[in-house]
Amino acid sequence: MRSFTPKLISTLREGYDARMFRADVLAGLTVAIVALPLAMALGIASGASPDKGLVTAVIAGFLISALGGSRTQVGGPTGAFVVVIFNVIAQHGYDGLLIATSMAGVILFVAGIARLGQMIKFIPHPVVTGFTAGIAVIIASSQVKDFLGLSLTSVPADFLPKWQAYFGALPTAQFTTVCVGFGALVTIVILRRLTPRLPGFLIAVLLSSVAVAVLNLPVDTVGSRFPEMPSGLPMPALPQFTLAKIQELLPAAFTIAFLAGIEALLSAVVADGMTGTRHRSNQELVGQGIANFASSLFGGLPATGAIARTATNIKAGAKTPVAGISHAVFLLLFILFATDLMAYVPMAALAAILFMVAWGMSEYERFIALLSMPNSDRGILLLTFGLTVFVDLTVAIGVGVTVASLLFMARMSETVQIENGKELSGAPDFDGEDLRQRDALPDGVEVFQISGPFFFGVAGELLDALRRLGQTPKILILRMLDVPLLDASGVAGVDAFVVQARRAGAQIIFSSVRPQPMEMLRRGKLDEAGTGLHFVESFDDAIRKAEMLIGDA
Repeated sequence: MRSFTPKLISTLREGYDARMFRADVLAGLTVAIVALPLAMALGIASGASPDKGLVTAVIAGFLISALGGSRTQVGGPTGAFVVVIFNVIAQHGYDGLLIATSMAGVILFVAGIARLGQMIKFIPHPVVTGFTAGIAVIIASSQVKDFLGLSLTSVPADFLPKWQAYFGALPTAQFTTVCVGFGALVTIVILRRLTPRLPGFLIAVLLSSVAVAVLNLPVDTVGSRFPEMPSGLPMPALPQFTLAKIQELLPAAFTIAFLAGIEALLSAVVADGMTGTRHRSNQELVGQGIANFASSLFGGLPATGAIARTATNIKAGAKTPVAGISHAVFLLLFILFATDLMAYVPMAALAAILFMVAWGMSEYERFIALLSMPNSDRGILLLTFGLTVFVDLTVAIGVGVTVASLLFMARMSETVQIENGKELSGAPDFDGEDLRQRDALPDGVEVFQISGPFFFGVAGELLDALRRLGQTPKILILRMLDVPLLDASGVAGVDAFVVQARRAGAQIIFSSVRPQPMEMLRRGKLDEAGTGLHFVESFDDAIRKAEMLIGDA
C-alpha cells in the first residue's frame, strides 16, 4: 500500500518542524501570488469566468497537494485545458463541462488504482510536443481580441475563421487598450529578464490596474466584463447526470483525463529532477482524480499539476505538500477579501499574461529540434500540431498516438530477422553457442533462426520463410534463443508454421526457447505434451535430437 500513500502523510511521518512549516508557507504565498492572475486569465480564456479559475485553484490545488503522490506538486487550471473546456462549454454548456470534469476525475482515479501511472512514458515525444505547441497557438489566438480591444460581438471558434474575423475587425482596434496590453507584456518580459524571482504576472496586473483606475482609461476590465463576479466559494452540488449526457460527454471526459494525467506526471517528473525526490505516479493519478471530481462539485474547471507553478514552488523553498496546500489557502483568502479589487484588472493585461503562458507552452526550441529528426518523427510532430490547430485536440491526440504506434511497430518489424541454414553466419552469439553452417547440418534438416521480438507485425513472415524453401525437409529446427518476446499473434504465426510443416511431413524441434515465449507457447497449446513437438535446451541438443529422429525414421 506504500505506493498509494499520499506524499503528505509520508513527509509528515518523516518528521516536520517549525522551520519546514515556515519555508512551506512562504513558498505557498509566493506561488499564490503567481497563480492569482493566472487562474483568472485561464478561467476567462476557457470561456468561463475568472471566479471559476480561482475556485479551481483553491479546491483542486488543495486536494492535489494533500492527496497526490508528489512532494512539491502545485495544481490548478492550466493552459492545456483551455481549448477542450472552451469547446465543451460551446457545445454542451457549463453544466456539460461539470459532468465531463467529474467523469474525468473518476477515469483518473480508476487509472491510478489500475496502476497506469507508468503509462506516461509510452506517449511519443513528438505527439506531446505537437499538441502542446498547437494548444499554445490556439491560446494566443484566443487573446487577440482583448489585447487589441477589437469590436467583435462574437469570435468564431475555429482557427481560420477566427483570424478572418480579426483581420476584418482591425480598424476597430483601440489604441488605449493596445497600450495597456503592450505595457503589461513588456513589464512581464523585462521582469523575467532582470529579476526572475519577482512575480512578474502580478506586478504587471497591479501596474496596469492602477493606471486604468487612476487615469480613468476607457478599457475593458474584469469588472465591466463580469459585473456580478461572486466572492467566496459556492456550495458544493452534484452535476445533473443523465445517461444521454454521459454518452455524449464521454469523449471529452477521456480527453480531459488524458491531458490531466500527462501534464500531472510530467510536472511530477520535472519536480523530481529539481529536488532529487521520487513521486508515486499511481497515487498522483488518484489525487488528480479526486481533485477533479471535487472541482466539479464546486463548479470549477478541470485541473492538473502545473509545471511552471510547481517549479516556482520549488525555487521558493518548498519542502513538503504543505506548500501547495498553503498556496490554496492564500488564494482562498484573496477570494474572500480582495474580489472587489480584481474588478479593476484590465482584460488586455490578462491577455498579455496568456501570451506569455502560450509562449512557455510552445517549447519552440524543442519543436525546432524535432524538425531535424527523421521523417517519421517530424511527420508525427507536424501532423499532431496541424490537427490540434485546424481540426480538434481529441482527434490530434488519437491520430498522433495511433500513427506513432504504427510507425514504431513498422520499425520494430524491420529489426526482426528470420534466417534459414543457408544464411547462418558461424559467428558465436551472445550465449556462446556456435551457429553452424548449412554444410554441418544432417541431411534432411533445416534451421530457422528468429532474432527479435516476434509479435503481430511479423507473425506471417515465418510461414513465408517456410514457403520460400520450396521442398520441406524432414526435420525443421526453430531456433528461438534471440526471441525475447512472443505475443498472441506470434503464437498464431508459429502455430500456422507448425501446421504447414506437418502437412508436408516434417517434424519440429524448438531450440533454446526463453521463459516468456515458452509460457506463451504453453498457453497456445504448443508445448511438448501431446503435440508431437520437441523442445530442447540448446542448438547442439537440437542437432543431436534431429540425428536421432532421422535414425528412427
